[in-house]
Amino acid sequence: MKLWQKGAAAHQKVDHFTVGKDREYDLVLAAYDCEASMAHAKMLGSIGLITPLEAEQLCTVLDKLKADAEEGNFTIEETFEDMHSKIEHLLTETLGDLGKKIHTARSRNDQVLVALHLYLKHELKEIKTQVVSLFDLLLNLAEQHQNQLLPGYTHLQVAMPSSIGMWLSAYAESLIDDLYFWDAAYKIADQNPLGSAAGYGSSFPIDRELTTELLGFQQIKINAVAAQMSRGKLEKSTAMALSSIGSSLARLSMDICLYMGQDFDFISFPADLTTGSSIMPHKKNPDLFELVRGKCNTLQALPNQLALLTANLPSGYHRELQLAKGPIIEAVQELKACLDILLFSLPKLEVRPNITDQKKYDYLFSVDTLNAEVLAGKPFRDAYRELGKAIEKNEFNPNRSVQHTHLGSIGNLGLDAIREKIKPLRD
Repeated sequence: MKLWQKGAAAHQKVDHFTVGKDREYDLVLAAYDCEASMAHAKMLGSIGLITPLEAEQLCTVLDKLKADAEEGNFTIEETFEDMHSKIEHLLTETLGDLGKKIHTARSRNDQVLVALHLYLKHELKEIKTQVVSLFDLLLNLAEQHQNQLLPGYTHLQVAMPSSIGMWLSAYAESLIDDLYFWDAAYKIADQNPLGSAAGYGSSFPIDRELTTELLGFQQIKINAVAAQMSRGKLEKSTAMALSSIGSSLARLSMDICLYMGQDFDFISFPADLTTGSSIMPHKKNPDLFELVRGKCNTLQALPNQLALLTANLPSGYHRELQLAKGPIIEAVQELKACLDILLFSLPKLEVRPNITDQKKYDYLFSVDTLNAEVLAGKPFRDAYRELGKAIEKNEFNPNRSVQHTHLGSIGNLGLDAIREKIKPLRD
């Protein structure tokens, strides 16, 4: 069954190519399509296109279909093109001609668009909850390990003293920047496109303010053409947020992979969070974190993929916009899985004690030694030159008693200030 079909069916080859994996992705969106259809039915009842009793009957069946979709009991057979045709078929099968009235004053274009808006609003909220949980976890670990020194690097060369606390709280604060991208994506998703129909509105006297209220949107996407043009932009804005979070997770995972290696040996995890080698019995491989790194690096390509897909499209609907649905749904699922595994594994982080006591880290403390000379009154350039000569002659004797006091340094991480910084983003 196809909602657009008026007579002869499309060739099977054409049907297979145009539908693609849409039925699979529509199983994810079906509950949201039912939710939007309930709001649409109530609106049709309020303006007299159907009776209040008919609206109630439609909503009763739609509510059952929504529950089925949420519980995984909704299917879309190959005889149906998409979730819209299957849902309308079930309504008609149950309610007769009344089921056919649900499509009054709307198009599949605004149906799928409003379902995507509702889906991404829901998923973005869930992702935000996970990100905030990861933020809290990182700061708690930073507080727990704030006095354990760690080599800091520039150009992958030993540079200056850092700490486990500084390292972990840096990633916590980076997540705040990611949530700024999240906030922009959520604002775009939190607009109601329902009522734009095929992209040019309707001659029916629909009440878009009512559906906006019923569906819990903050705003209406007012212009019908603008609403349709948001298809693609909605996915791109979400992809930017996912990409930004993915960037932080990939970088953190890369650090973990490095720091677990025998040449660094700063941290470790229990054996049940690592994998072994088929021929090397000593191996404890960080596969979990390597996969987070790989998955999140793939997410960073998504904004470019969607930008190229939608580049230079004129106004109105175009079928290739269908191709944006799958990547964004898969990206949401991948990021949630990565966040989940980090929330599961990071509490089990094990930190090696006295990391920087090893002789190979002597030069970490050269800058602090230099600064002590300057504080004692020696001109910086003279102190720098003299210390450089001492290092060349192997006469440098490091003082490992570091004293960093400014906000954001290893001696004053400002963890409470970072916690305050995220407060406006928690709600």
